[in-house]
Amino acid sequence: MNHDNGKNVSREDRLAAKLRENLRRRKVQARELDGNAGESGESGVSKPDGRG
Repeated sequence: MNHDNGKNVSREDRLAAKLRENLRRRKVQARELDGNAGESGESGVSKPDGRG
């Protein structure tokens, strides 16, 4: 095992930053999807209408 704390800390910091960035991006995407679905009435997913 490598116990080089300086290298591990920077790696952990990079991973934490990437996770935060990804979380923010996903939250924005979720808000956009929710906003678009409410405005247009369509969520982009086709739903069966019962007419067959």
